[in-house]
Amino acid sequence: MSETRDAGRPGPGGAKAAGAAEEAPLSRLLRLMATLRDPVAGCPWDVAQSFATIVPYTIEEAYEVADAVARGDLRDLRDELGDLLLQVVFHARMAEEQGAFAFDDVARAIGDKLVRRHPHVFTPDGTPLPAGSPLRDPAQVEAQWAAIKAQERAARQKELQEALQDTGAAPDPAPDPLGGVARALPALARAEKISRRAAAYGFDWDEAAQVVDKVREETDEVAEALAAGDPQALSEEIGDLLFSVANLARHAGIDPETALRDGTAKFERRFAAMARHLAASGGALGRSDLAAMEAAWQAAKRDEAGGGP
Repeated sequence: MSETRDAGRPGPGGAKAAGAAEEAPLSRLLRLMATLRDPVAGCPWDVAQSFATIVPYTIEEAYEVADAVARGDLRDLRDELGDLLLQVVFHARMAEEQGAFAFDDVARAIGDKLVRRHPHVFTPDGTPLPAGSPLRDPAQVEAQWAAIKAQERAARQKELQEALQDTGAAPDPAPDPLGGVARALPALARAEKISRRAAAYGFDWDEAAQVVDKVREETDEVAEALAAGDPQALSEEIGDLLFSVANLARHAGIDPETALRDGTAKFERRFAAMARHLAASGGALGRSDLAAMEAAWQAAKRDEAGGGP
């Protein structure tokens, strides 16, 4: 990345005086973070942080990016992407201080991965292929993508086994075939990814209708555990039910996190409308019985469907 802009070219914030050099935005961000982490001249809070203490903020910022997208607020999206980029810079700076890697290594690694995973777009050195390349066949692209990711996982497992041998420990004779799916993912998203990984080995249902049957089976088992009054069994069966629902979403081509987020938003919207219906009839949440709330709920659903009062 160039360290300065063309002196006569205005940046995003407006024109600059002729001859004035402008620090590249990313270089400036890296410099600011280095200063914040300076043990003597930096910010005490930033200096005190570690990978573990920053991770919750990283996850939070990713969710705030998703929220800005869902709301269609591009100005907020710009700001939230900046907050998320700051998290990457923060982690990279702490790693650089430990001599592990730096921000450039992060950027280089993801660039290499993009080239490696898109042989239908780039040659091995990153040169774009011609627009009419036959390698862009969609069916081949999807199969190739899965094969490349499998190769990467195998290579990573080999590295881990070799590292284990270097410590004198015996290598694992059967590496985890489902390893590598981040445990910090939301549970529903991780369930979908785990089931997708298992399906890649051929362990899967043939069609979505079979998964629906599995969901019904798990629902029956939840009812049995509930009737038995066994909290541990009930928790386990509800977990099985949720995992089956994640499988159903995958088979249907639906992102379960998005579906649940949309379903929750719909409930929030209808609940607020229900409260308005109660208020219009002289009632209120907390003072209305279940029958009145159910009637207001059904009215809210009719309103949403365009049926009117």
